[in-house]
Amino acid sequence: MRQSLNQSNEIYKKRINTVIDFINANLDRSISLEELASVSFFSPYHFHRIFSAVTGESVFEFTNRLRLEKVAKLLKLSKDSIAEIAYRCGFSSPSTLSRSFKHYFGVSPSTYRKFKKIENSKICKELFQLDKYHCKVNEAEFKSDFPVEVKQFPQRRVAFIRVLNSFEEGVVLSVFEDVIKWAKSVNLFQSETIFGMSKDDPNITPKDKYTYEVCITIPNDFKMESDYKLETKILPKCSYAVTTVSGDFNKVATAINYLFNNWLINSMYEPEHLPGLEIFRNNEDILNWNYFDLDICIPVKRIKK
Repeated sequence: MRQSLNQSNEIYKKRINTVIDFINANLDRSISLEELASVSFFSPYHFHRIFSAVTGESVFEFTNRLRLEKVAKLLKLSKDSIAEIAYRCGFSSPSTLSRSFKHYFGVSPSTYRKFKKIENSKICKELFQLDKYHCKVNEAEFKSDFPVEVKQFPQRRVAFIRVLNSFEEGVVLSVFEDVIKWAKSVNLFQSETIFGMSKDDPNITPKDKYTYEVCITIPNDFKMESDYKLETKILPKCSYAVTTVSGDFNKVATAINYLFNNWLINSMYEPEHLPGLEIFRNNEDILNWNYFDLDICIPVKRIKK
């Protein structure tokens, strides 16, 4: 009975995860509840209640938060006008965006773009303060310690487990243990790449909403058994800005900060609308979180002139 209940719970999560991916891919337009219900294969009558039960947010709250978080990222990392960003993120006008942004973040879009930091906001206390882990490094040391190369990654098929509230201590590490155990059981541990995907920005997304995916590449012809814990998807071909970091969590946080806040905004690239990757360079050492050996990758495309 317990096994059956667990499987039912995983089916619900899996279907709602499909809806979440669909919302992420369609933030630039209005999506009806009926359309989302059809994606989930749940009844339109019950879909909203199920979505809220699984995510802890209503469909409107969830979609609006994702749109505003995408706006904040674009204000910080792109050179598009506020009007262009408003329409790209599904707002009917710049004034509608401005009202929603100020209500949520406590500052106007133009003020946020100018200072690129959320201060005295009602959600500021809910954020994970990643900057306290940054090492003090000057520009020359950044370039020396974290050389960046833009690489083309091919389309990949991956199996993954999505982790909600992923800043809760021990949660992500436990999922890595599960994925490693599964990979060894199906003889993929030695041959495939294990990595994490950061779905959100800790400087924007409240820590109890922060989502992380623990992933492993799988061969295209690999047949997944009926394991409701692992889902599969295709990551599209994409260019990534890549730097290698070896060290503790502070070093990793510093490398990620450099990639986004220094390298990217001074490069000929802008972020692509895909998650960043943290690729483990040695599968045997993944569970040693006192010392990381990672390729940090952020998806990029050439800036349009």
